[in-house]
Amino acid sequence: MKAFVVDKYSKNGTLRLAEMPEPKLGDSDVLVEVHAAAVNLLDSKVKTGEFKLILPYRRPFILGHDVAGRVVRVGSKVRKFKLGDDVYARPRDGRIGTFAEFIAMDEADVALKPGNLSMEEAASIPLVGLTAWQALVERAKLKKGQKVFIQAGSGGVGTFAIQLAKHLGATIATTASAASAGLVKGLGADIVVDYRKDDFEKVLSGYDVVLNSQDAKTLEKSLNVLKPGGKLISISGPPDPEFAREKGLNVVLRLVLRLLSRGIRAKAKRRGVTFSFLFMWAQGEQLSKIASLIESGAIRPVVDRIFPFEATNEALAYVETGRAKGKVVIKVR
Repeated sequence: MKAFVVDKYSKNGTLRLAEMPEPKLGDSDVLVEVHAAAVNLLDSKVKTGEFKLILPYRRPFILGHDVAGRVVRVGSKVRKFKLGDDVYARPRDGRIGTFAEFIAMDEADVALKPGNLSMEEAASIPLVGLTAWQALVERAKLKKGQKVFIQAGSGGVGTFAIQLAKHLGATIATTASAASAGLVKGLGADIVVDYRKDDFEKVLSGYDVVLNSQDAKTLEKSLNVLKPGGKLISISGPPDPEFAREKGLNVVLRLVLRLLSRGIRAKAKRRGVTFSFLFMWAQGEQLSKIASLIESGAIRPVVDRIFPFEATNEALAYVETGRAKGKVVIKVR
């Protein structure tokens, strides 16, 4: 099968289009014919080797973390899916590889595709949908009437998280450029801070939850908008000791991550708020719940551009510019 692979970790290198063996199918696996895959900043970070200590892939490996496609084979223990099912998924770490014509995934990571979406729209959802769900529903336990600040509202995670927070009944503030203000307001944002003109920490206060997706400076400023007892959840780092425990990392890595996050954890504690790092995980059941919300009309995909499979490197380069509104998708077939 054709696939785009990482031969070596590099900031400037591109993915190689290669002929790779079709994936082996485990007893609990489904083999999916890939129709569409989405591109995420995570793909860029894995390609450059930013996560190689915690996600050690043996090169060459196929990149890609989002998929929509059709089940063409099932393992002997698979019970949830059958041949011909249209599905979508974010395959678990260690088994990524959606920039390809086929992928084998554990059935626990997979859900039936929302019936009202095209393959391209469905492929745009899993990683950002699960990130928002795990941050706002699982970690923050966001409730009706609470206030949440979601950074970078026009990005992939932002466009989904705003809609989910609105469905949960929260009041939502976000950052966006003046050109994107209409988009994020249309998705449900109540307050839009123009990051080019205003400092969000001077405009916002008394928030229950902040979803941070930006740099260390923005993370620290985010403490200022939280009320006592508030929660600062970061999807862009730094990893904390809890993450190290969940991942089962060795003693040295645990110590390194403890030191990396020590400053922000101490500042959060002094302010009477909590800091936690979220590295989303594959979860088919959560994707099924997300599919129900999409089919009910509560959430819609936001797709910026669709590239042909051959232009996967161009799609990745476009995501790396940071200018995409919503998600960037690759049409495989």
